[in-house]
Amino acid sequence: MAQSPPGSSKNPEPSYGRRNFLKQSVVSLGVTVHEYVKHRDAEDPKAEQPEKRRTDWLRPPGALEETQFLESCTGCGECVAACPHESIRILEASHGSDVLERRETPVIYPDEQPCYLCEDFPCIAACEPEALRPVGTLKAVNMGTAVVSQRICTAGQGCNACVAQCPTRALGMDFASLSIRVEGDLCVGCGICEHICKTVNDHIAIKVSPARLGTLS
Repeated sequence: MAQSPPGSSKNPEPSYGRRNFLKQSVVSLGVTVHEYVKHRDAEDPKAEQPEKRRTDWLRPPGALEETQFLESCTGCGECVAACPHESIRILEASHGSDVLERRETPVIYPDEQPCYLCEDFPCIAACEPEALRPVGTLKAVNMGTAVVSQRICTAGQGCNACVAQCPTRALGMDFASLSIRVEGDLCVGCGICEHICKTVNDHIAIKVSPARLGTLS
């Protein structure tokens, strides 16, 4: 009986079968990888979540109550230019529904650069819209109040750097409990303690609670 020639349907060529197998394997692998990447990116929460917006900022010294401040501030940036320590920065406009919050306004991030309580407060003098009002004394400044996390504070290990740097003497060392205490009536919320703590420790144990959060309606 005559044999079918190589490559015919009755007697397929071995190399042809191998080529088809390898080709199909490569295509299948490519499809699998593509589906994996697609599902991985879809399930990865970091891939879809926007960068978290900071809310721990302070208003500059002399700032009006928050609602009035937003109504008065024009976002001109004159207070930013007047600050000799570059403590005041511009907060990018919010994307919220409130029209007043959708404007750039001046803020201070105390952990990065605190307010150094200049004697003549050039930021207030530069504010023509009077969103920043003159303060009679240093005690009249109210940017916030320092709060200590005793759980991570290293005062018990001998650290009291924040106490030594506090310009209003609002911080003190309680030697009985080896902890830092805050005198609320003396603290003006300048954030120097927070900045110092970040500089000398692995974790920030003292942070300023912004005064504006207590005035929002």
